[in-house]
Amino acid sequence: MENNSMKKVASASFLGAFLEWYDFFLYGTASAIIFNQLFFPDFDPMVGTIAAFGTLASGYLVRPIGGIVFGHFGDKIGRKKILAITMMLMGGATFLIGLLPTYATIGVWAPVLLILLRSIQGFALGGEYGGASLLLIEYAPRKQRGFWGGVLQSATPLGSLAATGIFAIMASMPESFFLSIGWRIPFLISIVLTVVGLFVRFSIEETPAFKEVKESGTEEKFPLVELFRTYSKNVWIAIGARMAEGISFNVFNVFVITYVTSHLGLPNSLALIGVSISSAIAMLLSPIFGKFSDRVGRKKVYMIGAIWFTIFAFPFFALLDTEIGIVIYIAIALGYALGTTPMFSIQSVFFTEMFGTRVRYSGLSFVYQLAGIVAGITPLVATSLLVLNDGNPLYVILYIMGMGTITVVSVLFTKETYKFDVAEQEKAALENINIKENGDV
Repeated sequence: MENNSMKKVASASFLGAFLEWYDFFLYGTASAIIFNQLFFPDFDPMVGTIAAFGTLASGYLVRPIGGIVFGHFGDKIGRKKILAITMMLMGGATFLIGLLPTYATIGVWAPVLLILLRSIQGFALGGEYGGASLLLIEYAPRKQRGFWGGVLQSATPLGSLAATGIFAIMASMPESFFLSIGWRIPFLISIVLTVVGLFVRFSIEETPAFKEVKESGTEEKFPLVELFRTYSKNVWIAIGARMAEGISFNVFNVFVITYVTSHLGLPNSLALIGVSISSAIAMLLSPIFGKFSDRVGRKKVYMIGAIWFTIFAFPFFALLDTEIGIVIYIAIALGYALGTTPMFSIQSVFFTEMFGTRVRYSGLSFVYQLAGIVAGITPLVATSLLVLNDGNPLYVILYIMGMGTITVVSVLFTKETYKFDVAEQEKAALENINIKENGDV
């Protein structure tokens, strides 16, 4: 593919992924800062935060359903069409959250509608991740997949940066304005971003890999069934490998805000700035880790992040407990940059290379979203563990270390894919069979 075309595909994939993650992380930031006051005002502040994190988790619970549904059709009718649908669903739900009446206006219906819209967000994101990843990775040159996958993944911290950044601006406004109108603005502007994203995505063609499958008439009738029939071992290994990445993201982006504000009693702007700084660093490092994986392998880079996340749990909370601004910034940045980033920067390409072309959308979506349930309930679990242990983070630390260990062990069982992935192995095997059948051995 010509370089200009690759840049065009990368731009479309990146913009779409950024918009989806902005919408999704916006909710997480609001849950940590304001939703307890607006939708659960009758609860104790910490209990209200737990309830708000419960609605946050609802989005993660339906993501596997979205992954199965959109993965199925993405493997049958193509990546591009499904991505347009997921973007419209996500953008529409986010916009409506910005219009939602609060508990003071409509009572219990406010949190009910909030959960419904959050679930639509999760359903949409269930299909977005796999499709956006494949749209770029299946276009990318073989020896540059890690780099381009890392470029796409940098849209995730950029989405988090944009969400926390604009919320920090709104939160700095007078409290009366923030509680009435300010918190809604970040949600409402998503509709403009959605329209722009749809226009860009419609400008690119379907991926060459899927075109080849479609033209040969070899697409699977039931991709998910074939996925488990052929790649069941890879599915479960990838789910285990995904645990630390998903949990780390919610620890360093969502739970840390609650810990710093509600537990330590520090200004919410302190935590938001810390998350914004770490997101900016991660955005820059993601393509670098991706490129590094093109040279030394996916497995080694992923393992760096998994091990760091596991061993950094104790130092992380010790640094936060100093209650010193610059030290808190360093703690969040170290956790995010060296723990989360090496994993998520190459995760999409690493997992993509574990599955054949005909079931990749289903495989990538199912693995990412099923493991995402654990990631999604992490702020809820961590906050509950903190309350259960009278504010001592020991149980949270043990939870982090346990999940990190699961990922380290899972990665040990993976096979390296950066030189020769599953789809290429299958193609080589098929060609060998054809040669023997033709008597050309």
